[in-house]
Amino acid sequence: MNLHDRTADYRVIEGQASRLETTDSARRVLRNTYMLLSATLGFSAVVAGASVAFGWPHPGLILTLIGFYGLLFAIHKYQDSGVAVGLTFALTGFMGLTIGPIISHYLNLPNGGQTVMMAMGGTAIVFLTLSGLALNTKRDFTGMGSFLMVGMVVVILASLVGIFFPMPALSLAISAAMVLLMSGMILFETSNIVRGGETNYVLATVSLFVSIYNLFLSLLQLLGIFGGDD
Repeated sequence: MNLHDRTADYRVIEGQASRLETTDSARRVLRNTYMLLSATLGFSAVVAGASVAFGWPHPGLILTLIGFYGLLFAIHKYQDSGVAVGLTFALTGFMGLTIGPIISHYLNLPNGGQTVMMAMGGTAIVFLTLSGLALNTKRDFTGMGSFLMVGMVVVILASLVGIFFPMPALSLAISAAMVLLMSGMILFETSNIVRGGETNYVLATVSLFVSIYNLFLSLLQLLGIFGGDD
């Protein structure tokens, strides 16, 4: 075997080792992400349940935006330290606090309990199905990033229009679009983790949590509209 053949063999071995290292790293990120996601979902549910039980009021749009983006900024700033984990619980707990009054509103409507349970079940089914798809297929969903970004900008602009000009048809369209966009975000983020594009499990957790949160809210609104609750 000449020197050229040996060099080629070394490159093949190095490539295989690099792929194995990437796979192991992706598995660690995925495992840590799902562990933290499960914990934060549980914590957020407890806070939301307490909000419903004690009738805590909604903090309002301004405080909600300040709290959400402030904590999100802090998480990104400390993403490589243990502080980010505590901030993630703070963010998800705060989001549970904001969703509690919304759930209370639906629970006080006719068939409201059934509507809430259907939204929860639908959210779980969508998340598990899409996560399973991203984990078990060879298809790369990370190319959806640009489309999802444009879609979010359109939905945000439409939501601003809806604030000043409330229209049932627009509200229905926004909720339906959010279901599709959040479903796409779950596919995108999971595929990004699996392929080694996302190496920070805290940021991955936050992205998936926000997608699940918005997916649940959108399904709740859709079911409320079709059920005649809104």
